[in-house]
Parts: sequence; structure tokens; C-alpha cells
Amino acid sequence: MKTCIKFLALMLTLIIFSPTAAAADENAVTRIILVRHGETSYNKEHRYQGNKDIPLNETGMKQAELLAQSLKDVPIDIFISSPLQRAYVTTQKVAELQGKKIEYTDPRLKEIDYGDWTGQYIADLQKNYPEQFAVWKKKPWLTIMPNGESLQDMQARGRAALNDIVARYPGKTIFIGAHSFFNATIICSVLNISLEHFLQIPQSNTCVNVLEYKNGSWRVLLMNSTTHLNRLY
Repeated sequence: MKTCIKFLALMLTLIIFSPTAAAADENAVTRIILVRHGETSYNKEHRYQGNKDIPLNETGMKQAELLAQSLKDVPIDIFISSPLQRAYVTTQKVAELQGKKIEYTDPRLKEIDYGDWTGQYIADLQKNYPEQFAVWKKKPWLTIMPNGESLQDMQARGRAALNDIVARYPGKTIFIGAHSFFNATIICSVLNISLEHFLQIPQSNTCVNVLEYKNGSWRVLLMNSTTHLNRLY
């Protein structure tokens, strides 16, 4: 476990301290450490939580602590979070170990609004919404949640939040605590690929993604890393 934590810290430090980080303002490299929250009871029970404010469970708290430990020596300038407590507490654990506080929360960083599906078990959705749920599982980009959002809706608000962040903090390293499906749509967006690739971008609890922005262009340097949990995914 200690070896994995040291490896992730070294890897992120090398990324953040790369020579381009010292570029002039007009060529500033801005890095986003985009993280999913730790485990919740809904995750464990296979229930759809979406923007319902469910706290971390005991496992999720431990995952957040391991994440914080792995990042304690990685220089992070700004901490921003979804206002949902599972993301906020995960972010707070990392910030506190660096002696910092969360700068602000942004509701645009919330997980997708599942509408009528919120709080329901996957087995019940399969039974009660068979046709719509089948489309969601195979082609989620074609689904609009009943009385909720589509992936496109979430991606649009999320990308707007991300654009505001990089404009506000050029050349900084920013930690963003967010959510699984949210993160996947953002990664699709910055890579300029269709949401048809959404299912190819897994996001495990407390996974780390590192995005780099420079001169209007994005790169993904690291995706879905969970080495701090002693596993690769």
C-alpha cells in the first residue's frame, strides 16, 4: 500500500513540476486533478443516487483518507468541489492534509439528475422502465432521465464550470471533487469525442484523473488511477 501511495505521489509531482509549468502567462499550463468521491451506501447497494445528497460510508471515508495521503506532497493550489457531501468530504480530506480549505463549491459540478430514477435500485429500474433502461445501459447518450437530465445536459453545465475555472486560475493546479458520470462526460468533452464513448471511460471511487490545459487545448495525462487503493482500477 505505501509503495502504491508513493508511486502516485511521485507520478503526479512529475506531471505538475514538468518544465512547461514555468511558462509565461499567455502559455500557462493549467492542470486539473479531477477526482470521483469515495464509496457511499448507494454505490454499494447499486442504487442510483445522482444529485441526491448521500454521505460517504465507512469504506468511502477510508478511501478518501488514502487518497489524501497519496496526494499530501503533490502541490495543489486550489480546491473546488461539488456541493454534494460525498464529493465535498472527499475533497476536504485532501485539502486538510495540505493545510488548505476548499475555495468554493459549484452546483454545476453535481452528478446527473436522475429525476424519477433517483434512489431506485437497478433491479427495480429494469422491471419498471424496461425499454428506457435498456437504452440507458446500451446507448446512454440517447437517454433523458424521466423528469431529470440527459448526459448532454450535465456535460454542458460541467464544461461551462470547467471553462470558468481555467479562466480564473491560469497556470495553477486545481483539485476538483466530483462524480463518476460527471467526470466521464467532462473527459469526453476535453478530448473532443462523442458521448458515444461515455461507457469506455470508467470512474472508480476516489479515482484520479489529471487534465492539462494550454492555449485552448486539452490533454488527458492520467485517467481512473486508484493506485492509492492498492489497485490499478
